[in-house]
Amino acid sequence: MGQWKQQTLSRKNWMAFTGLFLCFFLVIHLLGNLQLLLPPKEAHLQFNAYSHLLAGNIIIKIISYILYASIIAHVVYAIIITLTNTRARAAKYHYDRRGAVSKWYSRNMGLLGTIIFIFLVIHFRDFWYVYKFGQLPLDAQGHKDLYTLVVAVYSETWYVVLYVVCMVALCYHLLHGFFSAARTLGLYHPRYARWVKVVGWIYSIGISAGFALIPVYVHFLK
Repeated sequence: MGQWKQQTLSRKNWMAFTGLFLCFFLVIHLLGNLQLLLPPKEAHLQFNAYSHLLAGNIIIKIISYILYASIIAHVVYAIIITLTNTRARAAKYHYDRRGAVSKWYSRNMGLLGTIIFIFLVIHFRDFWYVYKFGQLPLDAQGHKDLYTLVVAVYSETWYVVLYVVCMVALCYHLLHGFFSAARTLGLYHPRYARWVKVVGWIYSIGISAGFALIPVYVHFLK
């Protein structure tokens, strides 16, 4: 039993660390993507130059490998922890009151995580894969024209709707993950609990709304 608890704690720690790294990455990624809200001509040149800078920077490449590893580790540990917790429930309760004491998104993290993972696969396929291995035209500065690809993809209504729905799922996933990571790492002290909640809500809503705004703006105003 002690070894099982130690393994569970270790997995939760890795979940927390990888989750917090991904939270940090989301901030950087959003700040870069906000350039798409600039006037079209300026956004075109600046976003492509930004993408070119990231693609050719060795430090960014190293961070990208850490990012890919973090995503994979986060997903794998989430699956392991979910399966372990399911198998550990030896007793079956006729009347389950978990719904009265926990948020619905806390009880459906598996579903939310699956939605986000499917979205990531589509997102990587449409942008990362095409940018790395596709035949994109070049802009006036000689950079791969990722901006034109983004505008073309976001012109599809179904994609924008899917994107917004996935950002809603991301918001709730971040909200639960933020609080869970704080507890796992011992940061959810009663003295600071209120501030942890405030920061968690602001971060989760801010990140998700920011990402959701971009495809909607591009779809209707570009």
